[in-house]
Amino acid sequence: MENLVYAIVLLPLFGFLFNGLFGKSLPKIVVGSIATLVVFASFCIAVSLFLNFNADSQPVIVRAFEWFRVNGIQVNFGFQIDQLSLMMIMIITGIGSLIHLYSIGYMSHDKGFYKFFTYLNLFIFSMLLLVMGSNYLILFIGWEGVGLCSYLLIGFWYTNKEYGAAARKAFIMNRIGDLGMLIGIFMIAYQTNAVDFLSVAQNSSKFQLDSPVIIFITASLFIGAMGKSAQVPLFTWLPDAMAGPTPVSALIHAATMVTAGIYLVVRSNFLYSLAPTTMDVILFIGLLTALVAAFIGLRQNDIKKVLAYSTVSQLGFMFVALGVGAYTTAMFHLMTHAFFKALLFLGSGSVIHAMSGEQDMRVMGGLKKKIPVTHFTFLIGTLAISGFPFLSGMISKDEILTNVYGKNPLLWVVLFIVATMTAIYMFRAYYLTFHGEFRGSEEQKHHLHESPKTMTIPLIILAVLSILGGFINLPHYIGHGHYAKLADWLKSIYVYDLSLPEVKFGTEMILLGLTLVMFFTVWFIVKNIYVNKKKMALPEEKYTGWERLSNKKLFLDEIYNATFVRMTEGLGIGGNMFDKGVLNRFVEFIGTGAEDSGRAAKRLQNGNVENYVLIMSLAIGIILIVNFLLQ
Repeated sequence: MENLVYAIVLLPLFGFLFNGLFGKSLPKIVVGSIATLVVFASFCIAVSLFLNFNADSQPVIVRAFEWFRVNGIQVNFGFQIDQLSLMMIMIITGIGSLIHLYSIGYMSHDKGFYKFFTYLNLFIFSMLLLVMGSNYLILFIGWEGVGLCSYLLIGFWYTNKEYGAAARKAFIMNRIGDLGMLIGIFMIAYQTNAVDFLSVAQNSSKFQLDSPVIIFITASLFIGAMGKSAQVPLFTWLPDAMAGPTPVSALIHAATMVTAGIYLVVRSNFLYSLAPTTMDVILFIGLLTALVAAFIGLRQNDIKKVLAYSTVSQLGFMFVALGVGAYTTAMFHLMTHAFFKALLFLGSGSVIHAMSGEQDMRVMGGLKKKIPVTHFTFLIGTLAISGFPFLSGMISKDEILTNVYGKNPLLWVVLFIVATMTAIYMFRAYYLTFHGEFRGSEEQKHHLHESPKTMTIPLIILAVLSILGGFINLPHYIGHGHYAKLADWLKSIYVYDLSLPEVKFGTEMILLGLTLVMFFTVWFIVKNIYVNKKKMALPEEKYTGWERLSNKKLFLDEIYNATFVRMTEGLGIGGNMFDKGVLNRFVEFIGTGAEDSGRAAKRLQNGNVENYVLIMSLAIGIILIVNFLLQ
């Protein structure tokens, strides 16, 4: 098994090195094929490991080498293969290989083709380190690696200054979270004398329930999760990250990197189960994030921005599930979200490809006949995220709603409103894009065409997964729990027993009925507005009231700029003035003094022997007089 584990990690690293060193001189098809095949090979190996693993299998630790020892803490560079890491590996490499294949067509005309695939392979390698590492330090290496790749890929088209600014924004906001996470790791090492997951889990019993130490550790780790998984207030970077090529949005900002925070909390379940206070904070942060992002998504007109805020909102759903202790439900929604959101992002990329780079939905319309495969698959993704019966999104989201109702019915009401807004903005995006009359230019209309097979095949596969993905963890009321395979698969990774509030069967059916009624009501109303009544999105300057607040993103960027950004810039200006006005003058004063003393000494050292004899005589005379007076 060791060699197979090494191969999973090293194959994407090989693709990164090979394309990085030789890709510039190779044909694009060779570069794209190698980058795709190494990720797909990792996926195949992961599947083979999965087939030889079962729900009761103990974690397998593959130790590469001893990294270092300090104060009795031994840190090995190794990998942990268990039920959770295998699930994440298959999601990363499976969806990653589809997005690599899609990118061959999408980026075919880009001058930086080989560089793009080099970065993608490096990202996959870093993400695999993150989820396969056997301790928090290796996880942190992968964590920083995906942050670097995110910066490189968001700002891939670096000649555009706005894209470069978006990349820097993502990098800086993630650094804020990463500092919190690093503090948490140091505190774990100090308190447990270990950093590997198994040892920390064994030593976690020393912590008292909800003690200040465990709250501090879990809160610090959660700050890292907030940055990487775009939770309030560290979420404004993700919508701006849509500046990167669409495959980047699908891979990094929908299916993998932004889910790292959820993985961190689930991996650290042995800590969070001892910190109910932190769990409550996670619950309310997730709820606030889901609500704010869904509201902003209602009146966005850029198709990728709609999906970006949808991603932030769905991540909020996952953190809500974590907050109530439903770890398996959070991982289930992470998986289904990876299917339908990757599908939607890639579908939007196919639309943008057909529209010659246009992303504004207000100039689209009537595309369903021009790009039928993209239309059909995008519709499936829309239905899945909105809650169509028994599609993957409906099943996982319903589990979250049920668990939240068991915690507090008022929280369920808020989350139900968020689910309603999700259906509204997704159907709005679908109908504005694919129905009605085409509203673009004649040149765009002439260019309309379906994407190549390298782009449509991944769409079809992801559409199938969006339909069938929910059957991996069917709700308990179907088959009396015999079909809840994911729950059985992950149960052994939890150190402490999970006691979720029970919801009566009748109540659960009522809640399910309400969500279904909501879905079909929203579908009917939105279709009536945008298809039957042919209402179009207004110009942004005509938005008023709540529509203006939604379109302007609650003015959060303006608020952040007026406070943190300008304050930081002010400190920078003040520091520059201090450097020039105080430090520079002090240094110059020392230099000037040295020069002046040199000039004075130069006058004495003029080479005149008579002067030297005179000075020596005077000095001897002074010494003799002083000596005489002191006797």
